[in-house]
Amino acid sequence: MPSRRTLLKGLALAAAASAVPLPAFAETGYVPPLRQMRGMWIASVVNINWPSKPGLSADEQKAEYLAWLDVAVQRKLNSVFVQIRPTADAFWPSPYEPWSQYLTGTQGQDPGYDPLGFAVEETHKRGLAFHAWFNPYRVSMQADPAKLHPDHPGRRHPDWILPFGGKLYYNPGIPEVRKFCQDAMMDAVTRYDIDGLHFDDYFYPTNTTAFDDAEEFAKYGAGFPDLASWRRNNVDLMVSEMQQRVLAAKPEIAWGISPSGIWRNKASDPLGSDTNGGQSYDNLHADTRGWVKKGWLDYIAPQLYWYIGQPPADYSKLVPWWSDVASGTNTLLWIGQAAYKAGDPAQAAEWQVPGELSRHLTLNREHPEISGDIWYNANDVKVDRIGSISAAVNDHYQRPALAPVLPRLAGGQPPRRPVLASARRRADGVEVRAVATGRDEPFLFAIFRFDRHAGSGDFADARHLVAVVPGDRQIRWTDPDGRRGDHYYAVAVDRANRTSKPSNGFRAI
Repeated sequence: MPSRRTLLKGLALAAAASAVPLPAFAETGYVPPLRQMRGMWIASVVNINWPSKPGLSADEQKAEYLAWLDVAVQRKLNSVFVQIRPTADAFWPSPYEPWSQYLTGTQGQDPGYDPLGFAVEETHKRGLAFHAWFNPYRVSMQADPAKLHPDHPGRRHPDWILPFGGKLYYNPGIPEVRKFCQDAMMDAVTRYDIDGLHFDDYFYPTNTTAFDDAEEFAKYGAGFPDLASWRRNNVDLMVSEMQQRVLAAKPEIAWGISPSGIWRNKASDPLGSDTNGGQSYDNLHADTRGWVKKGWLDYIAPQLYWYIGQPPADYSKLVPWWSDVASGTNTLLWIGQAAYKAGDPAQAAEWQVPGELSRHLTLNREHPEISGDIWYNANDVKVDRIGSISAAVNDHYQRPALAPVLPRLAGGQPPRRPVLASARRRADGVEVRAVATGRDEPFLFAIFRFDRHAGSGDFADARHLVAVVPGDRQIRWTDPDGRRGDHYYAVAVDRANRTSKPSNGFRAI
């Protein structure tokens, strides 16, 4: 339980929080964003989220996943980031790596269905985007190679893996390892209808002075001034080569990384942030700032898991720093939000204030480079311990939002303009019927409502967006707040989130 002193501090902070600006929707003239990433991470490693424990039946696993989609819809999200390769294993029948132990409890054991295929299909049925989340180098959460499946690549190639910190890792310094990891991940990209390929924040293990790759450095490190520079180049190659492979195989999916939130501290580098925390550039050999500046990512989602005003790493200082990094690039900036800290009694008093996460999103609005957030993790989004998620949703997700369009895809061919066939008043609201006109059915229909005929500029204003409906050749959707005389329009949305021209208008009768 929190101490009396902690509780008193929390009350004082709550009082201070009452003086922060009004939530977005309450501001006069506020126009909510039509496009905004609203995602959550669904973690599978050590059964954090899904499946909740190993050994569940296929039907139980499916039911759990559908329940997570219910959470996403309830919280007005538009995307899920699902961990499908947590420890050099697979949530699909991979020819490269064994079935994940987190499915059945036994690595290599078939779960009786295709979890990735099921998850992608059901996610799309809800009108949500599916981002496949991979951990690039982690092999096992324990350090004994003999406990890996007999056919695991780490058993077949023992020189590929290294123990460190009670875990096993693929050695990023071996070119064959880098290519193998890419091949294993691209298998899922090419075989499944995913919307994005996503890396988390783990590259070289942190504080890697004891990571025994001296032999590989001697073999491959010629021309590099030191071990750290060579390691950074190894990670750079993984990132840049993944981009090229995604662009070649599936150019319309998003490719991005969610790194730890500090690139370098200003004390180490004048280009760094005004922070004093662990540095991804030095500790993980991940040049996260460089990847953005070199254009190797479609988006970056730094994990800014600190409260506003936190002394070693202040959220309000990191947000402008990352915004400046992304400014002028074609890399979108989404913020990783620490839903897991809000209301956790083990955390600081600032995390006991229900409005803390909402304040983060309010601050984000001052930086147009930021186009959304991803919440860690799904369970915390669901449980909402102190109402912090509800506060953020109520304050900032009043209207639906489409996911952002990647800058490199913005000029692509948009979907065909749909036809709005009818808008009729029923007992439970106005039933709207829209019909696709192109050969490809839209991924989504965006439904707009006005009290008048709409002009072309009105469709950029999300105050008029009343629903985002999963696509089909023809959809029927009922607006419970609709009234006779309202004007309705439909807009088709494709998988890249590009939108058609608005349909004809239809006045509800």
